[in-house]
Amino acid sequence: MIEEQAPQKPPRSSSSSFWKELPILLGVAILVAVLVRAFLLQTFYIPSPSMEHTLDINDRVLVNKIVYNFRSPERGEIIVFRAPSEWRSGLDDEDFIKRVIAVGGDRVECCDEQKRLRVNGHSIDEPYLFNENGISDPAADQPFDFTVPKGRLWVMGDHRAASGDSLEHWKQSDGDPLISTITEDSVVGRAFVVFWPVGRAKWLSVPSTFDTVPAPASG
Repeated sequence: MIEEQAPQKPPRSSSSSFWKELPILLGVAILVAVLVRAFLLQTFYIPSPSMEHTLDINDRVLVNKIVYNFRSPERGEIIVFRAPSEWRSGLDDEDFIKRVIAVGGDRVECCDEQKRLRVNGHSIDEPYLFNENGISDPAADQPFDFTVPKGRLWVMGDHRAASGDSLEHWKQSDGDPLISTITEDSVVGRAFVVFWPVGRAKWLSVPSTFDTVPAPASG
């Protein structure tokens, strides 16, 4: 007796399988991108000169959004934050980028004999200050003495003459501690690298001058 063989199914076309799976792959890719942007990393572009020349207009930076879930922002770090309403010039001016100069409990003041800022009595060198044609911005344009409230941050732009920052709002508010500073909770994340344009790509590391700033006297 001759056994009949079951009819063989024709092999599936690899191209047909790919097109069927493509919507699933795209959906997964979109979901991963959304989750990464929401919780881990986000790109921001620089719209103003307030951080020149550390960050120039139209630079693109990558921001770590998860780091401050595990610790507080530290002196010298460049952060993106949701600006207080008093700091905004319009409805779209929500996310600002500045450098943390002092944290809660710190005393920040201007200036020592060499016209440098002092944090908790320690003078800080600021090699990142805006410099053009050999002329550098001053650390501050007037004397001040301020103690940062707990849970808040004193932030300044590297281009001091073009930055609406803590010092600027300290002057405008007659030293109001809440208007002069931002809350830690308003921080979106830490900017840690410039990735575009390629010619300006660099890490945004913390200058060593902040390594030796002592803890606040009350801390």
